[in-house]
Amino acid sequence: MNANTPKIKKGHVLEDILIEDIAFGGEGISKLNTEYGDYVLFVKNSLPGQTVTAKIIKKKKRFAKCKLIKVTKFSEDEIDVPYQSIPGAPFAKLPIKKQEYYKEHATLEMFKRISSVDNIRDLYEGYISSPFVWHYRNKMEYSFSTLISELGTGEESEGYALGFKRRGQWWAVENLESDSGLFDEQFENSLLQIRNFCEKTSLPPWNPAKSCGFFRFLVVRKSFSNDKLLFNLVTTSDNIDNFDRQAFVDLLQSILGNRLAGIIHTINDEIGDVQKQPSKQTRILYGKDKIVERVLGLDFEISMQSFFQTNPLCAEKLYSKVIEYVRNSMKNSEETDIVAMDLFCGTGTIAQLLAKDKNISKVIGVDIVAEAIKDAKLNSIRNSIEGIQFYAADVRKFLYEYPQYVGKINTIVLDPPRGGIVPKALQRIIALNSKSIVYVSCNPSTQARDTLTLKEAGYNIKRFCLVDQFPHTAHIESIALFEKTS
Repeated sequence: MNANTPKIKKGHVLEDILIEDIAFGGEGISKLNTEYGDYVLFVKNSLPGQTVTAKIIKKKKRFAKCKLIKVTKFSEDEIDVPYQSIPGAPFAKLPIKKQEYYKEHATLEMFKRISSVDNIRDLYEGYISSPFVWHYRNKMEYSFSTLISELGTGEESEGYALGFKRRGQWWAVENLESDSGLFDEQFENSLLQIRNFCEKTSLPPWNPAKSCGFFRFLVVRKSFSNDKLLFNLVTTSDNIDNFDRQAFVDLLQSILGNRLAGIIHTINDEIGDVQKQPSKQTRILYGKDKIVERVLGLDFEISMQSFFQTNPLCAEKLYSKVIEYVRNSMKNSEETDIVAMDLFCGTGTIAQLLAKDKNISKVIGVDIVAEAIKDAKLNSIRNSIEGIQFYAADVRKFLYEYPQYVGKINTIVLDPPRGGIVPKALQRIIALNSKSIVYVSCNPSTQARDTLTLKEAGYNIKRFCLVDQFPHTAHIESIALFEKTS
């Protein structure tokens, strides 16, 4: 190791570390020059061009994971943003074109490394940007806590918090007191008013250390097409008789007026840090328990628990590209009775778009969330779409229980959760022996992993693109077209 190279040991604090790049997933990259070559430091919450002080929290032979202590020099690329800084938007101070450059480069390099597709850049068709850079999200989850994380410093203190959890942990919450720039401006500028109301009830927020309290989460869905908001207030049952539900309804009505679509109250007495609960624990306080969103000419009724794309305007671009890939895979087909399958279909958006294609005679949609499938069936009726069969089932179990589909599916669309497809499910999908697979992923690293398996099974990647549904974050979506080798 060079004499000027600082010691690399767990717990050591390194100063004057220059962040040179961003890794896939959003960590800043710095490189230390040693006699054995470059030693890589990954520093969370840092940006290229910054000089930082960082503490090593995990050390490996060729790299170390670091915690950001402070930024000692800001990057020349950083810009002023007229919104409150939040943990979920680490890239907000970078110009959007810089964000896109770093995400595109990091994703393609990662995909090449994990998938062993050396010519991925030759197959790459480009980067699809979000139509809106700000105020693009249609869902947000705000957390209550007795532990406040101070903005900027990260110092923790006891108090009454309503906002976002600090990145990388589950207990401390940063109070949101004005518009974050990601969700609804009117609502977020009123969140402080809602917090003050809750505090005056004398009902406590959730205490993460003692796993007790009353107020837990406030989850909000937004319809862009109707400009309405749907709320789910999650509390425990502790002292629930002292909670004035009507006063809470009146508060939201005074803030939003006719923009208020509905308010749901969910009771969650579980210790686990989640907001989902069975419907028997839920009651409607006001309005409806669903909202309607319009995508590519189709209307979709969405319940609070159903999965729906977070950025609906950008989702239109994503879905259009998926349909383009499906049609591309069918262009040389002489078959007239084409059957498509939409796995992990959610509320059935892609399935309905496929069913609209005159060349596709039948679509099968499968998702494990029963509520989403219920919405999907109702949505297909609402849109007068025929030729779809929806099933509420685990994908792997469904394909095992319905072997008659083997050899009968022409094209498959996959849109799995962030963790990707479990190996046994992927093998069942491969066993269907479809001519093509269009794989949509909100985590390209798991898609790259699955690309190896698909390649071994005779599916070669033909087209690939990236879709930025989440500006100011490290997240990126990818779409890949796989075709079966004859």
